[in-house]
Amino acid sequence: MLRFSCAAAALLVTAAFAADSHVSNFHQLTHGGQNAEAYWAPDGKRLIFQSTRPPHECDQMYIMNADGSDQHMVSTGKGRTTCGYFLADNKHIMYASTHGAGDACPTPPDRSHGYVWGVFAGYDIYLATDDGKILKQLTNTPGYDAEATINWKTGRVVYTSLASGDLDLWTMKTDGSHKKQITKKVGYDGGAVFSRDGRKLVWRANYPKTPEDMARYKSLLADNTTAPMKMEIVVADADGSHASTITDFGCASFAPTFTPDGKKILFASNKHACDTRRFELYMMNLDGSGLEQVTDFGGFTSFPEFSPDGKTLVFCSDRDAKGQYEFNIFTADWK
Repeated sequence: MLRFSCAAAALLVTAAFAADSHVSNFHQLTHGGQNAEAYWAPDGKRLIFQSTRPPHECDQMYIMNADGSDQHMVSTGKGRTTCGYFLADNKHIMYASTHGAGDACPTPPDRSHGYVWGVFAGYDIYLATDDGKILKQLTNTPGYDAEATINWKTGRVVYTSLASGDLDLWTMKTDGSHKKQITKKVGYDGGAVFSRDGRKLVWRANYPKTPEDMARYKSLLADNTTAPMKMEIVVADADGSHASTITDFGCASFAPTFTPDGKKILFASNKHACDTRRFELYMMNLDGSGLEQVTDFGGFTSFPEFSPDGKTLVFCSDRDAKGQYEFNIFTADWK
């Protein structure tokens, strides 16, 4: 794994990115290692993201300035973390961590029978100050609790939990109160985000369609894993009602987010190269119509999110990576 200078300012990427009408003026914010899931602070001046870099062997939570400078760890350095998000006050963060279950990184899932994600039972969601002081553990149920995002207008949190015995979406307040299960269909529901007005919700889902698929899903779940390569995009009202699966690609589509006006969804998919690690960004209307490809980088590109002012897109990509599993964080102007 490569080490890079956290003090280095963002580098303007001069390589030939896809010529696209929506994105331009690319900047690379991280250099080396595995960096992913960068999300904006409410004032647009900072980003929180997860990264595996020395001396840690699995993801920890970091914050950096929007130009890539002042990268510093804000998690405990123990266990594994995922899915950090700023609260509306710009002073607190929320993220999932396994440190409560042990100091060591969780054992990676066995991929001898296919590519799977670990939904580690030790994950719980924590509230902390933006300098890393943990204030409260927000979930405390057996099994996986992670993937939390927050709507800054309503103060509602949506997250994925195994509390019901299945990987469902739940909502709660930022203090951990008023927990409510909002999806109940058997299968994986995750990576959910609200529209900016708080009225809509979008997420990725894998609902087994055959008895064989259902048996495999439940077998993997019993081993705290899930298979991510067959995921579709679902849109619903903010309370989970009127859910509609709006893609039917039979591939892996995930990391959806609403455009700032709430009229479209930007997401990552390998629909052009199903069952591969080649993901590009796509955009579509809320009913799945009007599909258009936004990037054409030729590798893995995912986890897009719009800045609070809607002018800048942040995303993760292996563009110009120096190693096989190197992923970096980029920003681009959005038109």
